[in-house]
Amino acid sequence: MPDVKTLAQNARAAAEVLAVTGADAKNKALRAVADALRAQEAEILAENAKDVAAGRAAGLTESLLDRLTLTPARIEGMASGVLQVAALPDPIGQVDGMVKRPNGLLIGKRRVPLGLVGLIYEARPNVTVDAAVLCLKAGNAVLLRGGKEAIRSNTALANLMRRALAAAGLPADAVCFVEDTSRDSANAMMNLTGLLDVLIPRGGAGLIRSVVQNARVPVIETGVGICHIYVDEAADLDMAAKILYNAKTSRPSVCNAAECVLVARPVAEAFLPRAKALLDQKHVEWRGCPETRAILGGTVKEAAPEDYDTEFGDYILACRVVSGLYEATAHIARHGSGHSEAVITDNYFTAQRFLDRVDAAAVYINASTRFTDGEEFGLGAEIGISTQKMHARGPMGLHELTTIKYVIYGEGQIRA
Repeated sequence: MPDVKTLAQNARAAAEVLAVTGADAKNKALRAVADALRAQEAEILAENAKDVAAGRAAGLTESLLDRLTLTPARIEGMASGVLQVAALPDPIGQVDGMVKRPNGLLIGKRRVPLGLVGLIYEARPNVTVDAAVLCLKAGNAVLLRGGKEAIRSNTALANLMRRALAAAGLPADAVCFVEDTSRDSANAMMNLTGLLDVLIPRGGAGLIRSVVQNARVPVIETGVGICHIYVDEAADLDMAAKILYNAKTSRPSVCNAAECVLVARPVAEAFLPRAKALLDQKHVEWRGCPETRAILGGTVKEAAPEDYDTEFGDYILACRVVSGLYEATAHIARHGSGHSEAVITDNYFTAQRFLDRVDAAAVYINASTRFTDGEEFGLGAEIGISTQKMHARGPMGLHELTTIKYVIYGEGQIRA
């Protein structure tokens, strides 16, 4: 099994080839990957079943098992996502903002690949495919290091893609996969200075914190999702309950799921019982402030201070009754992770103030936070959701996997 540095060197060489590969060749390779996913569904599911069985034996929660599990529908979704990426315009070579200077120089910014992208992630096999195809379309090679929970699934998917790339005439090493899931391999990736152009951690708070604090290579931080739904006093309460139900229960293990609901005091007595009745269908555990508990009764646990700072990733919801918009946005400023926040209101001015005051990668009016996703945003897929304020913020698609270089056209100009 090659060590991490050798894999990175191989991927770096492949990145040099991809940087000058045209869109047609890249799209041909992506279509080959989609075909392989469909043709080898049975083999992928067999390996995934082994991971799921091992995870269940190890005591993984049902929400984590859901993230780990592949189904025929999910594999078809992966294949469809690959084809969506293939259909997107190729960003490489695009020139932004060409201007002519007084001295006659033409100066523009051309989109170019980042080079070699590293990804350290946890128990979601679909990330293996999403990351690889986005990097490939953007002209990058990728070095993947998944978690031990999905090692069999990830290995099968990575090998499948490598074979597809080679068959399509591109370097197999454009996708390199680290089979060592120990901490040593993660540390080695964090120290690939001179080889790795950027490292992206995707997973829980502990993983992201470790990479951000210890990496010696540039890092794009993908965020923990402590997402809020604020139900304003001018909200349509039935709509608010349905949005909360979707945001919390449609897939509670993902980062765009709601973890806390804030309810304006004037509508709390009317809203909370109907919301709880709906969420009871999924046996959601409520953790509430004293006012919440007074309205809903003893079935609601008392919220501890840390509950408002926790990404539960499960059927657990924190709740707090607030005086109105300004207390709600102050709470989000203290406890939010900068991922996705939503206001439910029919008051235009309240909605606009929420947009202005809330600092997050995605801010919603009257919609579920579950839409913060590369495919839903029209990006085809995503390599992660950035909560930073650098060149990448929110779902990271093709554009965020490129950088620029200045190109300057002259006619013999020299500087005085």
